[in-house]
Amino acid sequence: MPANWFDRAIATVAPRAAARRVLARQAFETLTRGYDGATKGRRTDGWRAPGSSADTEIGVAGALLRDRMRDLVRNNPHAAKAVAVLVNNIVGAGIMPRAASGDEALDRKVDTLFERWTADCDADGQLDFYGLQTLICREMIEAGEVLVRRRLRRAADGLPVPLQLQVLEADFLDAIKSGVIGAGRLVQGIELDALGKRRAYWLHTEHPGDAYGTLQNGAQSRPVSASEIAHIYEKQRTQVRGVPWGAPVIRSLRDLDDYEVAEIVRKKTEACVTAIVFGDDEAQQGIAPAVVDADGNRVEQFEPGLIAYARGGKDIRFNQPAATGGYGEYKRASLHTISAGFRVPYELLTGDLSQVNYSSIRAGLVEFRRMIDAVQWQLFIPMLCVPVWRWFIEAAWAAGQIPTSDVPVEWSPPKFEAVDPYKDAMANLLSIRSGTMTLAEVIAQQGRNPDQVLTEIAATNAKLDALGLILDSDPRRVTKTGIAQRDDPAAPEPARAESDQ
Repeated sequence: MPANWFDRAIATVAPRAAARRVLARQAFETLTRGYDGATKGRRTDGWRAPGSSADTEIGVAGALLRDRMRDLVRNNPHAAKAVAVLVNNIVGAGIMPRAASGDEALDRKVDTLFERWTADCDADGQLDFYGLQTLICREMIEAGEVLVRRRLRRAADGLPVPLQLQVLEADFLDAIKSGVIGAGRLVQGIELDALGKRRAYWLHTEHPGDAYGTLQNGAQSRPVSASEIAHIYEKQRTQVRGVPWGAPVIRSLRDLDDYEVAEIVRKKTEACVTAIVFGDDEAQQGIAPAVVDADGNRVEQFEPGLIAYARGGKDIRFNQPAATGGYGEYKRASLHTISAGFRVPYELLTGDLSQVNYSSIRAGLVEFRRMIDAVQWQLFIPMLCVPVWRWFIEAAWAAGQIPTSDVPVEWSPPKFEAVDPYKDAMANLLSIRSGTMTLAEVIAQQGRNPDQVLTEIAATNAKLDALGLILDSDPRRVTKTGIAQRDDPAAPEPARAESDQ
């Protein structure tokens, strides 16, 4: 802000005082031009916005949010569908690894060993590694966080690799453990060192909510080294624990439930009485007439389709329930809000495709798939898949099954189903031909191992050649239009037209 003539006059005799005047006026102008969202007045009365840390907020509300979201997923179909849609897209059939050390023999050996281990990796003995991924992802979304504990086994247990994974719900964390401990601190059951790095997790031996467990009140939790735990959750701030993904719409889900229940009760109440027969002396009685059924029994409880009689009745008055509109519009608007809170497209949440066409649904899925891609590569793979691969390689190396404890890995998330497979396939073909993508990248996007697919292609081609078969789908022998390649010695000579003879 430029100085006025008075400031310049003061500056001739007291430069510092003039500078302070200018700075003070600039600060005052800045305050008067602040953000509208930070103003206080009638429009913002009742708006509580505490400046507490994420850990403080989660410490107060985390357990209740988790319990309420689980209840909604159990009983509210929209919450259950939102969780299912997210899990199916993030994990699908599984995020698959492939060794990428560059040593073909080592990579093949590691991949084969990992494939054998996946069938026995569950400490509960029920799921394979990809089934555990689904369970872990579901817990991450529904409860906000989940723990995976490394369980080393003996060689005598007969496992392909002496390692198993134990999935623990977030309730196992002793949330009351907070405060200073040594040179570090405890935050809701997570022990941090002086630099803020995770040092241990304080875990209960049993689920605190297990009605049939032996956990007694006041039982002490025990620390487990952080190197033995993979903690999977979404970090929205610099927080040590997560919250359910549907937290922004918990109230909306509950309100929609209450609205539907109220609407059903209203309809049932209106349907309880079909008609009442009144008498001529109704006006003279001065009190409510006695109501009986067709057999003369006094009616004290109404039921759907009931025809009641007032004694001496001659006049019949039929019940006419009031027509109420707007139910469909309200529910649709509520479901739009719920889908936004879960970050799921409305069409995937509800299955309602009545208001979309090919272009709009494709455009809507592009953003959703971008979000899923970010969750896979920035959250799920670093927090779960990478630690599990490291544990697997360390266990296999310690058991003498592989020669090194460091084998790089590449991950292949499940492919997204194409809205128009032909157009997507042609786009991939153009990308490969133009050099902007490799064949291995395209195969990996399909959720397959490129090396395995190319090996299968080579084996299939060798078998076709040995049998002397030429398929229309073989680009080595047949052109795109179905004509045999001229440079193929095994291809028959194309028939000549009469004009060529």
